Parts: sequence; C-alpha cells; structure tokens
Amino acid sequence: MRTLVVLCVGFVLMSAIRCEDWPQWQGVNRDGVWNESGLLEKFLEGGPKILWRKPVHTGYAGPAVTGGKVYVCDFAINTGAIVDPNKRGVLQGDERILCLDEKNGEQLWEYKYACEYTIAYPGGPRATPTVSGGKVYVLGAMGNLTCLDAEKGSLVWKKDFKDDYKVKVPLWGFACHLLVDGSKLISIVGGEGSEVVAFDKDSGKEIWKSLSSVEPGYSSPAITEAGGKRQLLVWSAESLNSLDLETGKPYWTIPIVPANGMAIMAPVRSGDVLYVGARVNQGVGVQLAKDKPDVKELWRADAKSGLFPKTCPPVVDGEYMYGVCENGEMRCVKVATGERLWESFAPVTGAKTGSAAAYIVKNGARFIIFNEKGDLIFATMTPKGYEEISRAHILDATTTVQGRKAIWSHPAFADKKCFARNDSEIVCVDLAAEK
Repeated sequence: MRTLVVLCVGFVLMSAIRCEDWPQWQGVNRDGVWNESGLLEKFLEGGPKILWRKPVHTGYAGPAVTGGKVYVCDFAINTGAIVDPNKRGVLQGDERILCLDEKNGEQLWEYKYACEYTIAYPGGPRATPTVSGGKVYVLGAMGNLTCLDAEKGSLVWKKDFKDDYKVKVPLWGFACHLLVDGSKLISIVGGEGSEVVAFDKDSGKEIWKSLSSVEPGYSSPAITEAGGKRQLLVWSAESLNSLDLETGKPYWTIPIVPANGMAIMAPVRSGDVLYVGARVNQGVGVQLAKDKPDVKELWRADAKSGLFPKTCPPVVDGEYMYGVCENGEMRCVKVATGERLWESFAPVTGAKTGSAAAYIVKNGARFIIFNEKGDLIFATMTPKGYEEISRAHILDATTTVQGRKAIWSHPAFADKKCFARNDSEIVCVDLAAEK
C-alpha cells in the first residue's frame, strides 16, 4: 500500500511539472492556446535569456517542438535569387527538414530533396511540421508531402501533389498545416474531386478524397463536433465546407469567395458559431445546428464588422476573437454578431501597414504576441481593450514585405520556452519564471 501511495504521489508530481509540447501548428489543439504555468510575469531589463541561436536557411514555416526535439523546415537556394517576391520566379535549391536538440539547438538529423520553386514569395516552406506517433509530416511549398521517422529522419513515404493529383501549384505555394486524426493524415490538395485528401498516416495510401475547387486556397483543415457528429471543416477558395471525417462525404456548404483565392485562415469556433474571414472585407459567421450536421448563416462581414486575417490566425477567448487584419489592426470581435469592439496598431507595427503580421497565443489570463518586427510581447486583451505588460526584441526581421523587412513565421511554445525563426536563424528563448 505504501509503495502504491508513493507511486501515485510521484505520478501526480510528474504530471504537475510536465511541460506542454507544441507538436503542430497552433499547439496541441490547433487553437493557439498554451496551457503552461510557471512563466515570467514580465521581461527583466535586457530581455529574456536566450538559450541558443542556430543558423537556418529561408522559410516561412514555424517550428514544431515535442519530445525534446525541434523540427523546422527551410529552403537552401542553390541558383537564382528573390528579385520581386510578388512575382513568380525560378529558384533551384533544396527543401530541408531539420531536427534539432531542444536543449542546445544542435542538429540531430537532416532530410532534404532537390526542389525548383516557381511561386511568388519564394522564401521557403509555409507549413509547420506535424509530429505524431513517432513520425513527422511535412508539406513543402511546391506540394511535396513527406513522412519521416521522427527519431531518425529516415523516409517512410512521400507524395507529390503535382504528379499524383495533377494540381497546378498555387501562386503563393502550398500552405496547408497537416492534420492528424486517428489513422488519417488530412491535407488540402486541390484539383478535381481532391480539394481535400485523407491519407493513411502510416503508409501514405489514399483513404478518401473530396470536393473540387478552381483553386485550393491556403487554409488548413479543422475539426469540430456538433449535431452529434465530428466534422471536418475545410475552407476552399470558393466555400466553407463540413465533411464526414471517415468518408469525406459533405455535410454542408456555405459559399464564401475571398479575393485572389486567399482563403487562408482555418475556421474558428465560439459557442455554436463558426467564423472564417479574409482580406477585402470577406467573412461569414454561421451557427451550427444542434440536432444534425448543418448550419445557418448568421452574418456577413463588411467594412465595419468582422475580422480579416491574412497570415495570422485569430485566437478565440470566450465570446470574442482577437486577431490581426490585413493592414495591421489588432481587433476584438464578438463572434456571434461580428461586432467590432476595438482596434489597435500597437502590438503589430505601431501604424497602418500593409500585410502586417503578429502571431497570438493565449496563456492563462494573458496573451503572448510575436510580431513581424521580432518583438515578443506580454499583454492582456479583453472586450474593453489592449493593455501591454512587457515587450522584448528577440529576433531581427529579414523577409522583404512591401518594401520593409518583416517576419512571417509562427513561433512555437514548449517547455517554458519560445522558439522563433527568420530567414537566417532560429532562436530559443527562456520564459521560465526566475527561481
């Protein structure tokens, strides 16, 4: 009995001190929430402790961190140069997946393959790796889907969307953050009948495919439960859709066509309301039915309502969502109605700026924001407004965006640390409270 008590107490203590990983885009539940305690209340003078910095090549893909390892993707350019990021060009190089030791940043393994970029903004892969069940899944900017052994970096299986599904590469490349559900790996692909495809996560064999779209868009799939069913949510460049997770059969569709095919944000949910939005005042709020997989349109966004993210997903907190619109406005919006309560340029660039970016994570009663300037910010955001607690500069902006330098990459948060990258380095920042 005494041994049992000791074991139980030990288990509880280990559970209490176990830190949360960041195994995929937007964290454990893909919702931008980091359930971690024991962190700094505010930054000390001189900023947080930098545990390590390591060189990487160009890339927009944020890191994933789990099991003491950091997984990050980049593009090593061999020939060609990024002249005008707004136009398609031709670059020869290698797309790489790197595995680093979380403790010191030392490289544990590398997997790479030759890749020719013919896309605008050709600064590397867009999608954060997804790590699950001892494997790491990566989608490259030109449609190369790769499954690797997470420990060794050896190839398990691979796909090429261009060859396998005859898909034209989107102007800004493939950008879906891959989703694992049970035995399935789900990705936005594109093409006739294959807008979204579910693969067997262990073999790569196609399980089902569904929907058609003129352009695949740049969004990522999400899962929600309503009407007695788990539903897969997919926003193509033409409509918001719900599918049966096991068969791919559509449940419902709501037309919403963003400008230039820029369906980027994944759907978010507050209560029984879903929302998606995009630049040029495009957005729709729909109410999920309780008795069956169905929806009712509640409201459409306009110049005075809604939220219009570009590269930065909003985060939902209760009835409200907080997110960055296309000109750098951090806004608070009531999801059920689209009512806009306030906006502030302070956490992003400080002024109206085209295609501005700031990545938001909810941590307890506060938010952690990583903006395009490379500043890490602690702040509170409520329906009453934005209040900054503390700010520190951790990384320099390197990507050319509309005549300025910026960072367009999601950070990761794990083990009381922040991991962020630009086009030349990845940094690990200690956020643990002082002992």
